[in-house]
Amino acid sequence: MPVSSLHDIWGIVSEECKNLITETAFNCFLRDLNPVSFRDGEFVLSCNDEYAAGIIEQNYSPILQKAIKISMGIDIKARIIYKDEEAEISNAELFSEGLTFEDFFSFKNFIVGSTNRFAYAASIAVADNPSFTYNPLVIYGPSGVGKTHLMLAIKNHIRKKFPLKKIEYIRSEEFTNELIKALQDGKIGIGTIDDFRNKYRNADVLLIDDIHFIAGKEQTQEEFFNTFNTLLQNNKQIVVTLDRPPREVKTLDDRIRSRLESGLFADITTPDYETRVGIIKTKSEQMGIEINENLTHYIAENIKVNTRQLEGVVKKLKAFISIQNRVPTLSIVQGFIKDVINDTKPEPIKIEKIISEVAKTYNVTEEEILSERRTKSLVIARQVAMYISRKMTDLSFKQIGESFGKDHTTVLYNVEKVEAFLKDKPYQKELVEDIIKNLKSNIQNGF
Repeated sequence: MPVSSLHDIWGIVSEECKNLITETAFNCFLRDLNPVSFRDGEFVLSCNDEYAAGIIEQNYSPILQKAIKISMGIDIKARIIYKDEEAEISNAELFSEGLTFEDFFSFKNFIVGSTNRFAYAASIAVADNPSFTYNPLVIYGPSGVGKTHLMLAIKNHIRKKFPLKKIEYIRSEEFTNELIKALQDGKIGIGTIDDFRNKYRNADVLLIDDIHFIAGKEQTQEEFFNTFNTLLQNNKQIVVTLDRPPREVKTLDDRIRSRLESGLFADITTPDYETRVGIIKTKSEQMGIEINENLTHYIAENIKVNTRQLEGVVKKLKAFISIQNRVPTLSIVQGFIKDVINDTKPEPIKIEKIISEVAKTYNVTEEEILSERRTKSLVIARQVAMYISRKMTDLSFKQIGESFGKDHTTVLYNVEKVEAFLKDKPYQKELVEDIIKNLKSNIQNGF
């Protein structure tokens, strides 16, 4: 299996692990694991420390296996090895055919309906003939409707059909983080911005998920614009996704919006009833279970928005059938629907995340926002962070103040200050609104 595919799978599984254990446990034991192979009923991960490998194998294998099942819908064992064993397994992987990433995200297992047919057809056209059909391709729609599935299907199809093409897939938030790191590290000689630019501007196919996250981030938008231009001038394929039409991302650079509008727009809306039924049936077949026709229709009637919730119910039914060895009843399905809807309710937004998003947007650091420095740009960023914290959380002025090292009167003053200046500063108002939309989108996507 290609190394990039392994890392894609591990990226999905590790994100699910974060929902199952504490952040401290994840950072201590799972964060630095390296994927080695994914075949023959095993997902093998390596650890640099032999002692730690033993602890993880003994205590965290069940967590990893649960994360794999939740993420991929399959039962597969997780095995932890010491780094020295990795080369032997990697060499063996070169001479065997195992489970590939294409098995999870392909056009074949994408359920087509009236609400996504155009985006599906456009994606296939791009994958079959990159750079010559629709360039750029812009796919937009709410969370959980299949945008990322189509983007990864494009990536995997091109990799199969054009194995020599250099493909880069990344979420825009990661693109921003990589850029910030390149700019910071370059100053002390560890890395350079040229390395960052070469990575993306030399790609044959660039796929960026959730491009709305770069809105308002001037440096990131400038970098993306120049990368975009370079790729288009060299006749390279670009595919991006957004959670809303580009015109509704108010602080997206006009030059970027103009470039996107030169391509093809393909929207995906929430799946209709027939598509939801198709998703349930397909997922059931993939997981090797049969669901009564009446139960299938009941699920489709009661979960109407998010395809991930549909898949979540099917996964719970598979586990029930495997453990109980009996046919689920309507009351069982009703309970699973309730559980899945509750499970997928977004976690309350954390102030740390608000500060992080504001810092990236205003081109300052999180540490500077929390500092005592009072330059104009820092004061505005700090005030906006407090304002959004008040708007997006249930915390009191006193609790918000504790997070910023301020008293409640300071928070109250800053919130009122922002409310006042947003009334007569339309660009700042649009910027704050985009930050809030991006934070909400982040929550919905589980980031």
